Amino acid sequence: MSVAPVPAGSAEAVELDLFLEALHRRWHYDFRSYSRASLIRRADLARERLGCATLSDLQGRLLRDATILPDVIDAMTVQVSELFRDPGYYLALRREVIPHLRTFPSLKVWVAGCADGEELYSLAILFREEGLFDRTIFYATEINRRALARAEAGVYAIDRLPAFSQNYQKAGGTGTLADHYTAAYGRVAFDRGLRDRTVFTEHNLATDQVFSEVHLISCRNVLIYFDSTLQDRALGLFAEALTRGGFLGLGSHETLRFSPHAGCFAPFDEPVRIWRRIPNPEAVHAQ
Repeated sequence: MSVAPVPAGSAEAVELDLFLEALHRRWHYDFRSYSRASLIRRADLARERLGCATLSDLQGRLLRDATILPDVIDAMTVQVSELFRDPGYYLALRREVIPHLRTFPSLKVWVAGCADGEELYSLAILFREEGLFDRTIFYATEINRRALARAEAGVYAIDRLPAFSQNYQKAGGTGTLADHYTAAYGRVAFDRGLRDRTVFTEHNLATDQVFSEVHLISCRNVLIYFDSTLQDRALGLFAEALTRGGFLGLGSHETLRFSPHAGCFAPFDEPVRIWRRIPNPEAVHAQ
């Protein structure tokens, strides 16, 4: 659903700016550089969920009542994903990227913006089937604490299973998805062993810094919610975090082609949005 733009200087625009500023200055969550259209939708959702007539009312509550912060952050972030979403991406990882990763004695993988964990479990299953799981540390990061807790639990509604299973097969799964979960009482719980090598932690691409050198970053359908300035910041973090020759995977509608950091990467499988960190960008620019 499209949202009509809010004219700059209007009461609604000023309210949104003040709400975002309050959220940042009081609680250190910075959404000010997110896509404006997305912000309008998400802020209005937060207002409705908390029964406030205006964003100004919500801002007043937010400044003084810490208990509503999780509800606000839940509304302001997007947790829409599924297991092996866009199967072609995971098939390319399996067939084209994994052979390169095999050459490393140990691996680190960063799932940035892990939402409820579907992308993490997709990668953990893939790495397990390809024999790389036991030498890999996964970092699952997310700004939303509730989503992070759901990701760590690894429990999903059973009615999502048909789509999960279909995606798994299209992504080149070597067994059956049932090898990796148990089902009971209308829920699916993924094998706890899949998260034994995962660090679940809060990380904000708008304000935080790089925390480790990694070999693969998968950040899919996150940058579409950022404005160009914040997209560039995130891509700069990824360029800094990736080991030379490491891989970056983005969402199907995301690109780094117009970023000032594009020169740090070379297309690896651009149709499915995979790039590779250039070992020596200065040498490329000098040619």
